Amino acid sequence: MSAPTEKLPFFEKVGYGAADAAANFVFMSMILFQTNFYTDVFKLSAGTAAAILLWPRLWDAVADPIVGVLADRTNTRWGKFRPWILFTTIPWCIVMIAAYTLPAGWDVKSLVMYAAVTNTLMMTIYSMNNMPYAALGGVMTADVNERASLNSFRFVAVNIAQFMVGGLTLPLVAKFAVGHDKAYGWQMTMTLWAVLCFVLFLITFFTTKERIQPPPRQKTSIAQDFSDLFANHPWWIMFGMTLVHFAILSGRGGAMYNYYQHYADKDAMFAWLQSLNLTTTGDGPIKQALGYIGYIVLPDKSNVANVTNSIINMAGTGTTIVVILMSAGLAKKYGKKVVAVAGFACATVVWAAFYLVPATNIWGMFWMTVIGAIVYAPTIALVWAIYADVADYSEWKTGRRATGMVFATIGFALKSGLALGSAGFLWIMAGCFDYDTKLPDAANAVHGFHVTGNLVVSLLFAICTILLAVYPLDKARTLQVAGELAERRKQQAATT
Repeated sequence: MSAPTEKLPFFEKVGYGAADAAANFVFMSMILFQTNFYTDVFKLSAGTAAAILLWPRLWDAVADPIVGVLADRTNTRWGKFRPWILFTTIPWCIVMIAAYTLPAGWDVKSLVMYAAVTNTLMMTIYSMNNMPYAALGGVMTADVNERASLNSFRFVAVNIAQFMVGGLTLPLVAKFAVGHDKAYGWQMTMTLWAVLCFVLFLITFFTTKERIQPPPRQKTSIAQDFSDLFANHPWWIMFGMTLVHFAILSGRGGAMYNYYQHYADKDAMFAWLQSLNLTTTGDGPIKQALGYIGYIVLPDKSNVANVTNSIINMAGTGTTIVVILMSAGLAKKYGKKVVAVAGFACATVVWAAFYLVPATNIWGMFWMTVIGAIVYAPTIALVWAIYADVADYSEWKTGRRATGMVFATIGFALKSGLALGSAGFLWIMAGCFDYDTKLPDAANAVHGFHVTGNLVVSLLFAICTILLAVYPLDKARTLQVAGELAERRKQQAATT
């Protein structure tokens, strides 16, 4: 039986991607910088920072299924999921700024409470916005190839946002901090990102449409939703894979920030930036623009690591934006599972090889980042398309659809992975490498940044590869499920 075909308009695909681009101004700031924001700006210990990162994200993970249950039962003239994006827009922007604001004159205990509360609020609103957003992609079309295409557009937008966050945040922080302090730099930078989030969320709300509805006579209880979920074998595998996958992202983000700050050789980075003509100011418009956004090395060389890290981040993200466009075509030809397994397996090898790059070889770090992006990029969109296939499989097996529940519980795994990745990085550093946030340049700690940023990441990528290899919905089975569901929906529509 053939799978359904249903083309989405170009503008709707672009509009759908806008909200996840917005989400990544928080997500990537959290992945790349939040750990060090708490240790360097709030001046918290590694253990305290780990707790603040862990518990709000674990709460957020618990909140996801609650939001999923509520979203599946939301019925408005705008649909089930789009209203959640609209009504969380303003609270998102307010809390985003508050979470990266350092209250002046507060004692350590008060700062800890403030950080815990604002981080918890940010994670809660993130869940209320991004979980329904993810589910929205599962109900815009039933065409499995269009879903891959939709998620390709989505993750091009995501990676443009990540390009901006990874490439501009630290230089902007340093730029705004001139004449003030680093805390002011963070507050102003996150205010700028919050304004962009506001605009992008509205674009998604006004340009997307929900097309797939639950079976017309469907009435289920929450207990039935969970019963269906726990009987879904593909869901269990993707739950475990997601947990490990997002632990990689958050753990590596914290490790690699410190990798460039403390492991990579400062003189080598300065020489590398000098070869790119970024160590002196100039009168041309390009040089002036680079200086304005903080891409010229300061006279005291204090921003050498920030500029190097940002350029390498932008190179990796720029490569991802280009390569991710291939994911839909690769999935159509080989199937999502095959492409994802190959990508994660190659990433395992690349990050193991990254460990061998000497501290003085900045070009080596640059090219390993680019190669890693090439092999990993096609998997990004396809993993999210696979989640929609898991929701289809559940409906195919049970006759009941709970898209929100599937994405919400995957969100539980995602947020738990983020929490464990960030906290786990700090626990490993403190337990195995005697990490003291006041002595980040200690030899043992520097070695720890090197190990956690590369070898530990490689090991976790290997675990993801194994889990994807045993995932049962290959190309043929996915097309079978989609085709039979399409026929079933036609019959149900004809009898109502």
